[in-house]
Amino acid sequence: MYLCYYTYPGGSHHSPAVAPTLTAAPQAATIPVTEPLLVPATQATLPHQTGLPTLTSQFPLTVCRKRTSDDLMSQSPMVTNGTSPPHLSGSDNEAKKVKLEQSSANGPSRVVHIRSLPPDCTEADVVQLGLPYGKMSNVLLLKQKNQAFLEFLDEQAAVTMVSFHQQNPAQIRMRSVYVQFSNHKELKTDQANSFQNATAQAALQAASAVMGGPTEDGQKRTTLRIIVEHLVYPVGIEVLYQIFSKFGKVLKMIIFTKNNSFQALIQMSDPVAANAAKLSLDGQNIYNGCCTLRIDYSKLNNLNVKYNNDKSRDFTNPNLPSGDPGLDQAMPFGDGKVTVKSPLEVSQVSQMSSYGVPSPMGAARLMTLNAAAAAGNAVLLVSNLDEQKVTPDALFTLFGVYGDVHRVKILFNKKDNALVQMAEPHQAQLAIAHLDKVKVWGKSIRVTQSKHTLVQMPKEGQPDAGLTKDFTNSPLHRFKRPGSKNCQNIFPPSTVLHLSNIPPNIEEDFITEAFQEHGQVKAFKFFPKDRKMALIQMASVDEAVTALIAMHNYPLSDTNHLRVSFSKSTI
Repeated sequence: MYLCYYTYPGGSHHSPAVAPTLTAAPQAATIPVTEPLLVPATQATLPHQTGLPTLTSQFPLTVCRKRTSDDLMSQSPMVTNGTSPPHLSGSDNEAKKVKLEQSSANGPSRVVHIRSLPPDCTEADVVQLGLPYGKMSNVLLLKQKNQAFLEFLDEQAAVTMVSFHQQNPAQIRMRSVYVQFSNHKELKTDQANSFQNATAQAALQAASAVMGGPTEDGQKRTTLRIIVEHLVYPVGIEVLYQIFSKFGKVLKMIIFTKNNSFQALIQMSDPVAANAAKLSLDGQNIYNGCCTLRIDYSKLNNLNVKYNNDKSRDFTNPNLPSGDPGLDQAMPFGDGKVTVKSPLEVSQVSQMSSYGVPSPMGAARLMTLNAAAAAGNAVLLVSNLDEQKVTPDALFTLFGVYGDVHRVKILFNKKDNALVQMAEPHQAQLAIAHLDKVKVWGKSIRVTQSKHTLVQMPKEGQPDAGLTKDFTNSPLHRFKRPGSKNCQNIFPPSTVLHLSNIPPNIEEDFITEAFQEHGQVKAFKFFPKDRKMALIQMASVDEAVTALIAMHNYPLSDTNHLRVSFSKSTI
C-alpha cells in the first residue's frame, strides 16, 4: 500500500488522518519531482521537503482510478435464473456474461426459465407454451424483468421442452423468447402475492382441464359467453377487453342485449386462456357491489365479426369497417351511445379490485358520452311533462332512483320541459335507459341528453318562482357511498315497489291506505324475516311511478321516513 503526500503551504504539523486502501497510480505518466510522492505506508517518517520555503505540512490523498464497465459488471448483483450470483472478479466477467446461454450445462431441472417475454405476457401464455410437453405444477411470472419460471411435474417434460426450443425458437405473442433450464430444482412462490398466485393457479387449472380431454362435442372451447348482472355502471367492449386480456390474448368480441340482460361473446386465443378467465372471473364483480360476471362456454367455436364498432370487434383485424353509423349499436343502456377510454387509461386512474379491474367511481369518471358535445356531460333534458303536477322535488325523487340528482330546473317559458343534472354521466345514462318513454302522470315523458353541461342557478334577486332547485347536499341521495347495496337494486319501473325503513309499530293497513291515494293497490307483503321491509303492487306502472314520487321519504314516525324503489320481485 502507498500513500501520496501533497505539500500544503501554511501548516506546521502532520495530519493524523488514516488513509483508506489505495491503488498504486499507473506508471504511464510521470511528473518530474525532486522527491518521491509515493512512499510505503509503513514508513516511520515522512520525507523531508526542501526547496520550497513555506511548505511544512503534508496531507495524505488517495490515489485511485476510474472503474471501468467491467469492474462495475463484476460487482453488480445480476440475477441469473432467479438467483444472485457471487461477486466475480474481472477475469471471470466474460464467463458471467455468457452464463445465461450456457445454463443448460447446470444440468436438467424440472423448472424451466423463460426470458425476453413481451410486456403484455400473462401466466396463461407461459402455461400455453409448456402445454405440449407435460403437466405443470407451478408458474411464476416476473413482469418487471420480462421473465418467467415454469415448473413441470416430470423432469423429462422440462428436458423435452428445452431441447425442442434450442433448435426451434419459441414465440409468445409474436415475440421470440429464450427457453433454458433454471438453477432452481423446484419453484416456491410467495404466498403474500395472493392475486399473482390466483392467476397462476387459474392458468394451471385451465391447462389441466384442457389436457384432460376435449369437451362433449369433441372441441376444446375458446369462446366464452358472459352475462353481466346488476348492471349499474356502463360496461362496453373496452372494459371487457381490459379484464379478459389479463388471462390471455382476446381475439374477437361481440356484445348484445338478450332477455333484457347485457351479454357478450368473447373468443380467446386458446383453451387455456379461456378456461383461466372462466375460473378466475365467474361470479366476480366488475365494480364494487355490482356488475357481476356470469361466465360459461359458448357453443360457437369461431365468432364471425364483420364490423369494428361499439357492439363487435375483431382485435386481429383492425381494418374492418365500422358499418352504418346510423345502426343501433346495441350498447348496454338502450339507445345511449357510451364509450370508455382505452384500458391503459383506465388502469392508470384507479385502484384495482380483487382481480385487477377498476373500482367503480374511478372507472366511471373516465366515461364519456358520444351524444354530448362535451365529455362528461351529466345533464338531461326531460320533456312532455305534466306542467300542472311537475315540481323540482318530484323530478329529484324520480330520477334519484337511478343516480344522485344535483340540480333541477323547470323551464320558465316551457314548463313541460326540465333540465336534470345528475352527479355522474353514467347515472344520466341509467336514467335515459329506464325512464325514457315511461308514463308519468299519464304522459309518456322523453328523456334525452341535453346540450347543456351544467344547470345554472338563478342570479341573486332574479325571479324564479321556485322552478330551479339545488339538491347537491341533500341527505336523500341513494348513492353517496360507493359500493352501497342500492347499486345492486336498480331496476326499471314496474308495478311492484320495494319499501324499507318501516318502524315495527306500522301495520299493513296504514301503508296500503296511504298508497291508495295514488292508485289501486293490488297486493302487499311484509318480508317474513324482516318487517322493516315490504313489497307493494300497484295496478299499473304509471300508478307505481306516481306512488313512488309521492311516498318516498313519507314520514311514518318522528325518526322513520319511508324508502321506496322499484323491484323486480313479484307478490
